[in-house]
Amino acid sequence: MESYILDWANLLLRWLHVITAIAWVGSSFYFVFLDSSLTPPVDDDLKKQGVSGELWAVHGGGFYHPVKFNVSPPKLPDHLHWFYWESYTTWLSGFALLTVSYLWNAKIYLVNPADPNAMGSAAAIASALAFLVVFWLLYDGICRVFGQKKNGDATVGAMVLVLVCIAAFLACHIFPGQAAFLLMGAMLATSMSANVFFWIIPGQRTVVKALKEGQPVDPIHGKRGKQRSVHNTYFTLPVLFAMLSNHYGWLYSHELNWLVLILMMFAGAAIRQFFVMRHGFKLGRNAHPWPYALVGVLVLIGTAVWLKPAPAPAAAPAPAPAAVQSPAAAPAPAPAAVQSPAATTEPAAAAPGGDTAAPAAPAAPASPAAAAPADGAVGYAQLAPFLQQHCVVCHGAALQQKNVRLDSPEQVKAHAQQIYQQVVQLRKMPFGNPGALSDDERGMVKRWYESGASVN
Repeated sequence: MESYILDWANLLLRWLHVITAIAWVGSSFYFVFLDSSLTPPVDDDLKKQGVSGELWAVHGGGFYHPVKFNVSPPKLPDHLHWFYWESYTTWLSGFALLTVSYLWNAKIYLVNPADPNAMGSAAAIASALAFLVVFWLLYDGICRVFGQKKNGDATVGAMVLVLVCIAAFLACHIFPGQAAFLLMGAMLATSMSANVFFWIIPGQRTVVKALKEGQPVDPIHGKRGKQRSVHNTYFTLPVLFAMLSNHYGWLYSHELNWLVLILMMFAGAAIRQFFVMRHGFKLGRNAHPWPYALVGVLVLIGTAVWLKPAPAPAAAPAPAPAAVQSPAAAPAPAPAAVQSPAATTEPAAAAPGGDTAAPAAPAAPASPAAAAPADGAVGYAQLAPFLQQHCVVCHGAALQQKNVRLDSPEQVKAHAQQIYQQVVQLRKMPFGNPGALSDDERGMVKRWYESGASVN
């Protein structure tokens, strides 16, 4: 029953998380576009009100005319819409999902079962939470110290890039690859939501309070909020990649998975930079940002080529059957060796009537088909009971998880690489209970695949 309840919690939290993330990312992308697309106002009334930019747009059958004030409007309207619940709900649902999926099952997902020196569940949970908190403290400190200095944006960007690289390296050496990738996404997403909670919204509340009290507004609050908002837009695509990466085991199972993670996140940030600058290019404010898109795409292509799987090994040729010799061609039997009495260990069996029975004929050698595969190889006959016991319940005629069936030799051959990856490399299967398989069983699957994945 506990597993069933956790499945429902996982489903509902995942659904909520995706919905709120769409709302947050959508509004964030829209306002980045809006800021990058504003043009100086033409109407004198707008200029007198302190409007610094305007945009005309058409959508859904209507025309829209948003404007942005340089610091603040002359007075506040009765209804002022705030954008923060999208961020808060996304983080809360995401953290709840992390708890249900990973922290609750830390022994399975946060601890590497293949590492004899792996930390315990409690230490793994504490380490995972520390990643979220420590990165935010370091990132926030960098922004506080260097953010408002000359060339502050470039300095902060370079330092945060180094910090992310260090975090990726540590995560992939502390946690299993799947958990490391997810925690990196959660780490950046936590800082994104913390930017909203600790900087963007408090700064806006300070401005609103000053306007209501008739006090002058300090523009520093808007500048800080804008800086953190821009950081969030560069974090977005790396976070989305980290969240999706759990479906693609060849990414996080690579021996240099930390480098894979860095490259993919860098590609996402570079492509996001292209879209941010593209709006300014359309207004003649900057050169065409195609180099950023090119770099991002080349990194993706290079990573894909680097990670391409090796071709499946060819099946070892079956040994040729022994030649059958005709009786006429057979050489005459050699005379029996004379055995000394001292060497005799057991008397010959007596036949009925007192005669000595003829010695039994030697057993015929096993046929090649019946013999076990040579050189430690594993044949399908040895693998089939394993599949029936551990795999067919979720990948058979009645149920096909991920549209994978393993109840026939043809299906097993078609999914040989996936079987090897999930059972041997990732050690994820059986799902929810990977400890059900011994190292010997996983080794059997490994030998079957490496000897050609034969199903004959």
